[in-house]
Amino acid sequence: MILLEHHKLSITSKTENIVLVEKMVEDVCDLYNIPEDNYGNILVALTEAVNNAILHGNQANPDKLINISFKTKPNELSFIIQDEGKGFDYSSLPDPTEPQNLENPNGRGVFLMRNLADKVDFEENGSKVVLTFDLHQN
Repeated sequence: MILLEHHKLSITSKTENIVLVEKMVEDVCDLYNIPEDNYGNILVALTEAVNNAILHGNQANPDKLINISFKTKPNELSFIIQDEGKGFDYSSLPDPTEPQNLENPNGRGVFLMRNLADKVDFEENGSKVVLTFDLHQN
C-alpha cells in the first residue's frame, strides 16, 4: 500500500516497500536537480532510516505505517521519517566500529545516517528522525 501526496509518502511496514522510498529519493533529487554526489548519501541514509522504522520502530507490523516527507530550504534538503513505535534511546547506541561490535549485525543504521547526512535529529522519543543534507555547491 502506498499513499503519495505532495511532499509525503506513507508506506506499510514491509521491507519490500523500501523500493518505493528509493523511487521517492530519485524523484525528489530529479525535481530539485540534486547533485549526483549528494544522491548516494541521501539514498543510503534514508533507506537506513526507513528500514530501522520498519524493523525496530514498527516491529515489522504490516498494519503500522511509516510516513516519509521532505522539505527544502535554499541549499538544504530534509527528510522526516516517522514510525508508529515507542521510540528508542538513541543516545546510548553502541559504536559499530568498536572491535567488540564489528560482528554485530545491528547498530550500523544510525551510524551510517550520522555519517552520510549533515544533520540527524531524533524527535518524539526516537520514533521520528529528521535527516538534513547540505546542498551547497563547492
